[in-house]
Amino acid sequence: MTYNVQYYLDYHRLLNMELSTPALLFPAISLLLLAYTNRFMGLASVIRGLHQQINETNKELIARQIISLRLRIRLIILMQVLGVLSISFCVAAMFLLFLAANEFGQQAFIISLVLMMSSLVVSLYELIISGQALNIELEDIDC
Repeated sequence: MTYNVQYYLDYHRLLNMELSTPALLFPAISLLLLAYTNRFMGLASVIRGLHQQINETNKELIARQIISLRLRIRLIILMQVLGVLSISFCVAAMFLLFLAANEFGQQAFIISLVLMMSSLVVSLYELIISGQALNIELEDIDC
């Protein structure tokens, strides 16, 4: 009998997410968006530097870098959009949990987590492309 009561209590606790659960994502999302913004600003700096060099150096090398930079810009924007949507759904989850709409709040929180994971996957892909872009840069330095 006590096993059934404990099982019910554990199950009930799982279904009733507390308001503080989605709040745990706030610091992570803020730091993540800051990191994405820094990546974007670093990429903008590289593009400006390439713009100055375009008449002075190997145009074939710069053309390859530009292809990579265009893709990376799209990926960073996608990462930021997914991050913003993630925090928006996280806020919606907290609001719904505050209104005692637990099922909808949990669904919004799950969507928030999926969006955050998607943002991280895109970030990983952009990081791989960034490494390849650095290898293109190193080709010019190799003797």
